[in-house]
Amino acid sequence: MRQKAGRDRFVGLTPIDVLGRVFGFPAFRGLQERAVSRVMAGEDTLVLMPTGGGKSICYQLPALCRPGMGLVVSPLIALMDDQVAALRQLGVNAAALHSELESDESSRIRAELAAGLIDILYVSPERLLSPGTLGRLSRLQISVIAIDEAHCISAWGHEFRPEYRALETLPQHFPGVPRIALTATADPRTRDDILAALAMPHAVVLSASFHRPNLIIAARPKGSEMKQVVSALERHQGEASIVYCGSRARTERVAASLREKGWPACAFHAGLSPIEKRAALHRFRSGEPIVMVATIAFGMGIDRPDVRAVIHLDMPSSPEAYYQQIGRAGRDGLPSDTLLLYGGEDMTRARYWLDQSAAPDSEKRVMRSRLEAMIALTEATSCRTRALLACFGETMNEPCGHCDNCRNPVPTFDGTEAARMLLSAIYRTGQRFGALHVIGVLRGKVSEPATRNGHDRLSVWGIGKDRSESFWRGVVRQLIARGALMMGNEHGGLMLNEDVARPILRGEEDVRLREDAVQADASSNRGSRGGSVAEDLPEEARVRFDALRQWRRDEAREQEIPPYVIFHDATLRDIALEAPGSLSELGRIKGVGGSKLERYGASVLKTLGDLRSAV
Repeated sequence: MRQKAGRDRFVGLTPIDVLGRVFGFPAFRGLQERAVSRVMAGEDTLVLMPTGGGKSICYQLPALCRPGMGLVVSPLIALMDDQVAALRQLGVNAAALHSELESDESSRIRAELAAGLIDILYVSPERLLSPGTLGRLSRLQISVIAIDEAHCISAWGHEFRPEYRALETLPQHFPGVPRIALTATADPRTRDDILAALAMPHAVVLSASFHRPNLIIAARPKGSEMKQVVSALERHQGEASIVYCGSRARTERVAASLREKGWPACAFHAGLSPIEKRAALHRFRSGEPIVMVATIAFGMGIDRPDVRAVIHLDMPSSPEAYYQQIGRAGRDGLPSDTLLLYGGEDMTRARYWLDQSAAPDSEKRVMRSRLEAMIALTEATSCRTRALLACFGETMNEPCGHCDNCRNPVPTFDGTEAARMLLSAIYRTGQRFGALHVIGVLRGKVSEPATRNGHDRLSVWGIGKDRSESFWRGVVRQLIARGALMMGNEHGGLMLNEDVARPILRGEEDVRLREDAVQADASSNRGSRGGSVAEDLPEEARVRFDALRQWRRDEAREQEIPPYVIFHDATLRDIALEAPGSLSELGRIKGVGGSKLERYGASVLKTLGDLRSAV
């Protein structure tokens, strides 16, 4: 029997009651109600919902409202710890079993498990499937099993973890317990693989729109990279940002360069020692304004809701990986910026390494289609959000209105003649020279290699001298994206992909190109809704917001928890705007549940009252 101090205080309440009393939300969002209803009815369910869409509610409510303890399979320790801390703030007795627990904490959790005092238990797949843990848990009453970050179970997912595959055995150990798998990114192939790998053939699939209106999606050709990065970060001084790089060494160089320019930047990659990783994560989770320069090793487990910018210095391998990574911005629903910097070298290198891969041909075909979709996304001239959603099988009828291409429509021109001139120059110079050399030939730029190879005597010499080097770089990049050009050797030499290039050279196919003079100023998006989360607040509300953030920071430091576990920025904004004068008024604000009202209500009202007295 579970003791009164445990779950019995929630069993018998309806999910909507618990949503309001515990979590402080007056109503469900999107697919939450349908997902909760399915699990409450004991049905297996797969939920596809974008980051920030409220996936955790879909399993936390059934875990509290159904008899027994909720069991959540989660991939990373940092993610588990954050969610446990957040639930404890709500008055829910949550715990996590993982390898970094102190022995006394581990003993305490085991004792509470035996006594039936834990409401929700988080555990990694490796720990769950160990004989001791599995045997102990199988003797308990389990209300629901949630498999978070379910794309990890699929070989087609972008963060595949083989140990997730063994989760298909869970029904044998927990018969009759409903399972809910959740992920923010899964194309149709990955969805099917998740269901097959978890042995959930009859599961209900609930898919929300992947459109996140608060994300300003932008992509630009690489120019002066550090200037572009700094320009994008300047909109978010005093806030958290992530800069993704493709290699460990690059993260170190970029972080060092940003620190030299006065930015609080920190490198993170798989090559760091455990102590260095923990220190970096602690700084990030503490709520301080920081620029985390990272490889994709800094990925899952990022639960900080107030990341205001995600910048890519290297192109991700697929739209799924890209969407997952930019999804770490603006999890609280407030406007946030994303910027992808890309170049022809990125594209040719990615294609080259894919060709060299030892993966089976069937797998390479899937990987290639995803890479080509990513490349096409970078060069999109229409709504970029609509192009991204199409990669997930979602049709958006109207342009989003908030991506870079919607705010600043991209002019295009008839680039057929320019494309033919470039392709001809590459062909006539032997298809073994890099872009700079070929552009020099087109512009008639005298150089020792051009003279030595006799390229100054070719018919293409100087025929493009009326256009700038940056113009021709853009043509090269766009023809690479189109598939007409590819990397011919390890030295970066360009060669024609004849199947695509031949019709252009013969004049059988027109080519439209985008006019995209390389801009170092990444903040040139007119009408951007990014920037500080407080900049659009009235002056009095902004003062209250800043005071509330300082109160939250002090409170979090005293408790040694991340500030966003206490209240999200979105909740503090609403409090700052409403300026409640009583506990009942404060309790009506979204995100202020019963436990937090009891714990923090008086302090919040005192902070607001002190401001009134100071006026």
